[in-house]
Amino acid sequence: MVSVAIMGHGVVGSGVAEILLTHKQKLYAGLGEEIYIKKILDLREFPDSPVADRFTKDFEEIVNDLEIRVVVEVMGGIHPAYEFVKRCLKAGKSVVTSNKELVADHGAELLAIAKEENVNFMFEASVGGGIPIIRPMNQCLVANNVNEVAGILNGTTNFILTKMIDDGMQFADALKLAQDLGFAERDPSADIHGHDACRKICILASLAYGRHIYPDSVHTEGITGITLSDVKLAKGFGYVIKLIGRVKKLEGGKIDILTAPMLVPFKSQLSNIDYEFNGIMVRGDCTGDVVFYGKGAGKLPTASAVVADVVDCCKHLKARRFLFWADGDGSNIISYKDSVSAMYLRLSGDDAEAKAQKAFGDITVANGDGEIAVLTGEMAYGEFENKCAALRADGVQVMSTIRIGDI
Repeated sequence: MVSVAIMGHGVVGSGVAEILLTHKQKLYAGLGEEIYIKKILDLREFPDSPVADRFTKDFEEIVNDLEIRVVVEVMGGIHPAYEFVKRCLKAGKSVVTSNKELVADHGAELLAIAKEENVNFMFEASVGGGIPIIRPMNQCLVANNVNEVAGILNGTTNFILTKMIDDGMQFADALKLAQDLGFAERDPSADIHGHDACRKICILASLAYGRHIYPDSVHTEGITGITLSDVKLAKGFGYVIKLIGRVKKLEGGKIDILTAPMLVPFKSQLSNIDYEFNGIMVRGDCTGDVVFYGKGAGKLPTASAVVADVVDCCKHLKARRFLFWADGDGSNIISYKDSVSAMYLRLSGDDAEAKAQKAFGDITVANGDGEIAVLTGEMAYGEFENKCAALRADGVQVMSTIRIGDI
């Protein structure tokens, strides 16, 4: 029997407990031992829980219990999760987490402690919820040089954009619907401003390229500026708009990483991933494009990924799983101003088309309601910003600018 503890009994934590209890025989068959929930940490009372007698409000009961070998952290946030996880690892306990914020901010340090203590720190559920992505990248694709990772990493924004694309809903109305249906938090700022997707692409980039990428080193844009006009004009060009987290390997060991709305071509495998679903494309030099698709959040999908890590930790109590990256200082990341892509602009004003052609050269143009939309060729983003500034100085209103994703 392997004793485990769960820190947090919210949506995901209660799902982890439910799976460990209801799938006991299935897990026993795969592991050869029973996984026993010895403690659950939460400040609230759960008298109706089938394990009500195992709840505690005192973290010390977990960290000081020598029988507890694996600890699940599903509290969320940085504090006190960081302090608790660090102490558990130093106490010789393996830790499983779904906490993307924790991994994005402290992953390198916690992996180093796990290595030093010969225990495991695992976080499959931190990126894609129920979508397997950490383990496939770390094991199944290990023979590949990963040239690029790009994904729809946030279900809230994908739901909002899908409602705008398919139903012609305004952004604010689509956000309200997402909140009503439980796909968006009451405070959706981390989702709609791109921070959630940024944390996830940082984790994938750290895994792919071996050095920790901190979110504050990554240029991040959200979807609050996307309008129905942009959605309709993009469709006319053969694109859909998605919030994309993307990292690309460049020559010389540098990487180009950002999170931003992008025009995704209809032919892309990511273009048809809609509503609350996520999709992650890994571009390997041997495999080509491999796409992982599924629900990126939710009680049981996320809990399923957490439990898979728990089982893995239980199988490797005396041997570390090789999951590691070194710390990083951002020196391997190019400036977003040097990032190269084709661009979409929505413009208005006298002679806007002629002035855009003068600024950008060969362009593709579509007419909107008193506006025009322009697709440019590829250029560095800093150069693009300078050309937009020149257009504004020449009396052209630049209403929207969106990158075009080659994904």
